[in-house]
Amino acid sequence: MDSTTRPAQSPAPAEPTGLSEPAGSAVPADSSVPAGSAVPAGFSVPAGLTALRRSLTLTRLSCVALVHSLGVTGALSLAGPGLGLVPRAMARVRALTDRQRALATDWSGIRFPVPTGPLPPVPEGASGAFARYRWITGDPQTRREFRWVLAEPFLGSVLAFLPISALLAGLWGVFLAFFGVPLSAEWDGLWFEFIPIEGTVTAVLAGVLGLLHLPFALWLAPRTVHRHARHVHSMLAPGEQELLAGRIAHLTATRSTAVDTRMAEIRRIERDLHDGAQARLVAMGMTLDAAEHLLESDPQAVRALLVEARQSSAKALEELRDLVRGIHPPVLADRGLTDAVRALAMVCPVPTEVSADLPGRPEMPVESAAYFAVSELLTNVVKHSDAGRAGIELRYDRGVLRITVSDNGRGGADARRGTGLRGVERRLATFDGVVSVSSPPDGPTTVTMELPCALSSPKTTSS
Repeated sequence: MDSTTRPAQSPAPAEPTGLSEPAGSAVPADSSVPAGSAVPAGFSVPAGLTALRRSLTLTRLSCVALVHSLGVTGALSLAGPGLGLVPRAMARVRALTDRQRALATDWSGIRFPVPTGPLPPVPEGASGAFARYRWITGDPQTRREFRWVLAEPFLGSVLAFLPISALLAGLWGVFLAFFGVPLSAEWDGLWFEFIPIEGTVTAVLAGVLGLLHLPFALWLAPRTVHRHARHVHSMLAPGEQELLAGRIAHLTATRSTAVDTRMAEIRRIERDLHDGAQARLVAMGMTLDAAEHLLESDPQAVRALLVEARQSSAKALEELRDLVRGIHPPVLADRGLTDAVRALAMVCPVPTEVSADLPGRPEMPVESAAYFAVSELLTNVVKHSDAGRAGIELRYDRGVLRITVSDNGRGGADARRGTGLRGVERRLATFDGVVSVSSPPDGPTTVTMELPCALSSPKTTSS
């Protein structure tokens, strides 16, 4: 399945998008304290066994991190043109850190503030060990991952292996309860922690102490897994200043794009008025002027000219209504987002089912952006998906308006091959919207849009 998550970019005029071109949930941007579950409380054998299996996975990943750290440090010191193998080595580190972030989120509920982007571009003419090190440390995310891969084989592996070592120690103590006396005689003395194995009594004590290690390992494992997740967060999550700088850069970019697209929208409206309604009104004025000159000499011709003028005025009025509908549809202003989306579904050539549960209405700018985004996606369903049916779901939960548009078409949507979903992303970006696309080959395609907003008025929708 092709599934991606991408923060939306910035509003744009309506353009065909299509459910056959994809984009993906961004996590909250404030993460000075990691969001997630608290440290596990109490004792549970199933939870302990699960955490032990996770500790084994984390230990294995720490060994992989050791291999990658050797690879990166080796690539830094190798002679060769350009940056050598450093970008490839850091790409492997990026994949490993992505896995660690995902495990921290899935297992401990600790979220990371921003999704990782691509590696920084390789500068032209850069070569040598110093240029390679500068390339790694010049990007904040790459710098954090470089520090993590150097520290993980030591700090992370200790946290991951601690409950496993307690379990192994317990099993060793139980083993010594049965075989400790002959082994001690054969090896000229044997100790289990602080107990010397000198006879049956001390061997039994070692076994009892070993048995106590087993529940301790089950109690310890969930806590070390959680602590490891917090360690990963502290190493890989950006700090408050970096988040603030990124937020400022995002706002600057979206503001600039919003201004550009607003000017483009104004120019489109001017063009539509000039080529449509204005031209018809000018023609109607010329027709009426001709009728005025013929009023006394040729009344029959005046009648025909008046009929023509009436037709021109009707067409001009229709074009003005279409223009207003493209700016802010009357049904959206009068009835709200739910009924406006239902109106879109009714005129869509592909049978479309709408399911909505909105306890109120979003603010007008959010409502308008959501409406046109749905309109663009439905347009693309018709043009590109070859779908037999489509569905739209509108929900509001915990301050987020969530809209899902799906179809049973051919799938294979990929935003990198087109500009459709990028237009949706740009449209929602001003409101910190997120677009998520799942579109495996042969379908189905599901586009989920999330817009943080408040519902400020009672819902207005038909029953």
